[in-house]
Amino acid sequence: MVEFEYPLAFLLAILPLLVYRFVPAYKESKSALQVPFFERLVSVSEDKPSHSTTLLKRRKIQWALVVISYLSLVAAIAKPMWVGEPIEQKKSAREIMVALDLSGSMSEKDFTDEQGNKHDRLYIAKQVLSEFAKHREHDRLGLILFADAAYVQAPFTEDTNTWLALLENVQLGYAGFQTAFGDAIGLSIAVFEQEQSKQRVMILLTDGDDTSSKMPPVKAAEIAAKYGVKIYTIAIGDPSTEGRYKMDLPTLEKVSEITGGQMFHAMNREELNQAYATIDELEQQEFELLTHRPRHSLHHWAFGISFMFNLLAALVVFAGQARRNKRVNEVLARTQEVPNE
Repeated sequence: MVEFEYPLAFLLAILPLLVYRFVPAYKESKSALQVPFFERLVSVSEDKPSHSTTLLKRRKIQWALVVISYLSLVAAIAKPMWVGEPIEQKKSAREIMVALDLSGSMSEKDFTDEQGNKHDRLYIAKQVLSEFAKHREHDRLGLILFADAAYVQAPFTEDTNTWLALLENVQLGYAGFQTAFGDAIGLSIAVFEQEQSKQRVMILLTDGDDTSSKMPPVKAAEIAAKYGVKIYTIAIGDPSTEGRYKMDLPTLEKVSEITGGQMFHAMNREELNQAYATIDELEQQEFELLTHRPRHSLHHWAFGISFMFNLLAALVVFAGQARRNKRVNEVLARTQEVPNE
């Protein structure tokens, strides 16, 4: 299917008619050659001499070439575009922000793998998050890290490999050793608003009590609810821990409840995997259907046609001129053969 990007350019097609109708003919003075045997030349050539002006006329083939050339030029200016068949692209409307705790308590080695090896909480959290991310086809993932403060490690992206690489580089001590998940919630709201996200989901993974947030977690959750952010909190580790590594499960549960999410408590890797699986079941993926029709410009073809017909018109003119010169030379040769009277 062909479309024109500037269809109003076709108004230029009537411009030659207006010039022909309202602009006077171009006049040009030329030098003439006076010959003493003019009457003999006329008698031999059988042409009638003209007086004053002479109106040059194009032949039909010249008119056809000029008209086609001009119309091709107008079409090129209108910029013809070849529009292909619609291409549909399925895009997820869901954006998931993962907030990962990097406080000192994440160094506790209370997780055991299948081989019986002890691992710290951060190591297990990164392993499970990697598996979670690999199954997020079409989703856009973001990553926020928090300890003394919160910052964006990875903005929303569909490039899962890049997101996993940024997650793999995370180490304890990047952001201090305290816990500020209230600020992490506030930062995620700002990111969701900046991206104008439609389906907003946040997964907050922590193993401790909020100790350094400028914004209390419950207050941050109330603001998140107003902006349509649903928060799922995952508490990892032993809830009986006391001191600086104690867990505040009631606050985490309150945060999830306010935003319409859910709280999970994972004591081991299996429970952590189950928490992510449950979140995936609860959050039905919404899709946007994007339609794109490829467009390819054809204006260079129109310019090429115009150039070709201009060239043909020039060749016709040169051929006509050559024939006229040949005819004149023949007439002159005949006049020289006529005897003087």
